[in-house]
Amino acid sequence: MTKYLLTRLRQSLITLFLVSIVVFAGIRALPGDPALALAGEERSPEALAAIREAYGLNDSIVVQYGRFIGHALTGDLGTSSRTGLPVADAIGQALPVTLELAALSLLLAVVLGIGAGVVAAVRRGKPEEWLANGIALIGLSIPTFWLGIVLVLGFAIAIPVFAASGYVPFGTDPVDNLRRMVLPAIVLGSGLAAVVMRQTRAAMLDSLSADYVRTARAKGLSKRSVVGGHALRTSLVTVVTVLGLQLGHLISGAVVTEQIFVLPGFGKLTIDAVFTRDYATLQAVVLCTSAAYILINLLVDVVYSVIDPRIRLGGAR
Repeated sequence: MTKYLLTRLRQSLITLFLVSIVVFAGIRALPGDPALALAGEERSPEALAAIREAYGLNDSIVVQYGRFIGHALTGDLGTSSRTGLPVADAIGQALPVTLELAALSLLLAVVLGIGAGVVAAVRRGKPEEWLANGIALIGLSIPTFWLGIVLVLGFAIAIPVFAASGYVPFGTDPVDNLRRMVLPAIVLGSGLAAVVMRQTRAAMLDSLSADYVRTARAKGLSKRSVVGGHALRTSLVTVVTVLGLQLGHLISGAVVTEQIFVLPGFGKLTIDAVFTRDYATLQAVVLCTSAAYILINLLVDVVYSVIDPRIRLGGAR
């Protein structure tokens, strides 16, 4: 197990290093001059030269990248050219909002998606399966922005049960926090729940027709034991794969959802950085998002090894 984890960790670190190069070069390839955006309309050659010197824009790309990596390894992600504040502080304020939204959306997707998928597979050909498939199809078809607007009109304006916008930290007021986060979580998690449901159903149907499941039934095991202890556990390998891939969509989809519900998360931070050519903030946000992707894939590999030890043994060779 240790050898397997070390191998996956080494691969993740190499991937993160390559991603940092791509992110740094990609941000610098964006059209426009950040010095012009910072100087404003009444700019002079002296002001532009001073800005480029202050932010190290006159240095070569290699020097700028070396400085960026050296500071990043110490936790210094630079200073925002838009606000003049440390980028790490801005990310520290925005990250908990996006993480909470992603966690609530994931919880909703796992509970509803796996539960409905198991029911649809066990009750194949029955009304329960048709109902689950119909709801999943609706969840996949409805655009995120449209669903968000409808939920705001229905449950924040017409029936003011939830709040339509803003964010309150959970530690400050848990009830008010959930009032503001439930609707965004439903919007972001509904599509993922539909995907998880369809994949769980397909994997469960394959598992229920496998030889080891028929053997378990022949031994006289209860239906709950056969479905939960044998068929579902094998199916979770497929489900975990889907969740690992879709978590990236949660992070990217949070940009739209946060704009709809005016949440001060990564979405607002990213859009503000793009409009103002804030290189430091933009590359830090993209790098953190990429690191999250890599970490999620690493965790998925670890979960694989727990669910199916054959994966761990094969990957360690």
